[in-house]
Amino acid sequence: MQDSSFAWTFTSIWETRISREKLCYNARMKSGIEIRGTGSSLPERVISNQYLACHFGIRERDIVRKTGIHERRWAQEKEASSDLATRASRIALNNAGLDAKELDLIVLSSTSPDMMFPSTACILQANLKAKMIPAFDIQASCSGFLFGLSIAENFLKQTRSKNALVVASEVKSRMLNLRDSGTSILFGDGAGAVVLSKSKRKEGILSINLHSDGTKHDYIQLRAGGSRTPPSVETLRKGLHYLEMKGTLVYRSAVLCFGKAIHEALASQAIEMEQIACFIFHQANLRLLEKIIEKYRIPGEKVEMTIQKYGNTSSASLPITLDQAVSKKKLKNGDLLLFASFGGGVTWASALYRW
Repeated sequence: MQDSSFAWTFTSIWETRISREKLCYNARMKSGIEIRGTGSSLPERVISNQYLACHFGIRERDIVRKTGIHERRWAQEKEASSDLATRASRIALNNAGLDAKELDLIVLSSTSPDMMFPSTACILQANLKAKMIPAFDIQASCSGFLFGLSIAENFLKQTRSKNALVVASEVKSRMLNLRDSGTSILFGDGAGAVVLSKSKRKEGILSINLHSDGTKHDYIQLRAGGSRTPPSVETLRKGLHYLEMKGTLVYRSAVLCFGKAIHEALASQAIEMEQIACFIFHQANLRLLEKIIEKYRIPGEKVEMTIQKYGNTSSASLPITLDQAVSKKKLKNGDLLLFASFGGGVTWASALYRW
């Protein structure tokens, strides 16, 4: 009789505990995750087309014709990814009305970190004087910001944590071969950040879709410096520490993958293109963006642009472009935003957000 009573009591307690955990889990899943603050940081050093035209012996108008870029920013000699990330993060935290000590997670996207290890996110954590929370880097090339956004969103949904910082910071200028005009005229440096918080709204982030195709890993690469091809006098002599890009293949893949990303985002929420108030695209090349706008019949005035004055800032381009739209007060409550990106790996991603 005692054994039976004990078993019943134990079962009852266990079922009650499971029921409570389910309620807590469901509550977490129903809570929305919203962008509470944005920020960006660009180096002060402006690299004009005139400078590059003189360096490469080409015409300024040819740079504009090929890329749509008029200028870009390159970091100063002692400026690193963590410096840009710190400035962008402080602005985002200030705009969110939060102290760094209120953060529960830091995710930083970069293909140009301060060093191989420790992570640039840990350096950022120290700079911000944040608590001993998880802080780590991810690398998904130009799609890195959306990969980081997805990680932070799921972390907040699955835990009792309230606030996360997602940063993308790039100093690609250090990886450019200044004898290769094809890459050197494209890339700029910069950082963008967003503070994500749990919200009573069920909206905010509506969906995020992430993809990779490793069979095309050699489309954009930096061959030396890792465990496969460690640094040596020979790798330096051959210029293997510079960014290499198969331009034609990248362009063709980008147009195709951008289309996939856009349509997947719309289909995920059964939304029509006309309902999107603002498109935040990876700022790869103005000619590529114009092709996408034309091919998918997107109203040009709905596409936020930063490529002309900042160049291709890799994974930082999405949060930088978002911060510009916010600073211009272009977004209003209820607006639907569509994010889309394409990058090395190759990777592509999209997200839908209700402002």
